[in-house]
Amino acid sequence: MRNKTRLAKYLAHAGLCSRKQASRLIDEGVVLVNNQLANHIDHVDDNDYIRVNGVRVQGQAKLIYYAYHKPVGIDCKLNQAGRSSLIHHLPTGTRIYPIGRLDKDTRGLLILTNDGEFCNQLIHPDFHQPKRYLVTVDKPLDNNFCQKMAAGVPVNKQLTLPCKVEKVTNKQFSIILKQGLNRQIRKMAHYCGYQVIDLYREQIAALNLAELNIPENTFLKINKSAILKN
Repeated sequence: MRNKTRLAKYLAHAGLCSRKQASRLIDEGVVLVNNQLANHIDHVDDNDYIRVNGVRVQGQAKLIYYAYHKPVGIDCKLNQAGRSSLIHHLPTGTRIYPIGRLDKDTRGLLILTNDGEFCNQLIHPDFHQPKRYLVTVDKPLDNNFCQKMAAGVPVNKQLTLPCKVEKVTNKQFSIILKQGLNRQIRKMAHYCGYQVIDLYREQIAALNLAELNIPENTFLKINKSAILKN
């Protein structure tokens, strides 16, 4: 009997997307296995005929990793029809996708790869990989701001996890998060009475954008070992 792999894991190893994204594709009905609509319980190997959105997927891709200095105005959704989509800026060759996202108005470090398992390792809450941001707001910070933000505030009907917040200047603070709720920092600041006017992601895990010295809208091929902490 051949050694088969669960379908979502196979798609991740093939460099198509993360396991979570692969599960979404199966739910959307765009994955076929041997010309049959795929199920989550399907197990496959390289001898099976697998297609996603009409394109055949086979074998494990050569794994690559990029750091990207995202400017304001780039949308991280890989939508070919979107004029501001990141898809129009990606390096040519092997298909890669971002690990997590930065919203259109946020700039800074983004990691892209075709390594679905590694993507899961960075974004899954069980691994708690920290991300550091530098945030500028619209008015001077009051004395209780950092303490209030660090303790956790309501966002998307849940209390944010405790985090590290430090004042940098009169209107600027740094924050280290280990979770990634939608527009979390902006919503946290809004709850505390502030509007974010600049949001910059400086670091993901051990990878620091300043140390990489990448100009805006530029990609740099990196080693996987440079990203994760020891």
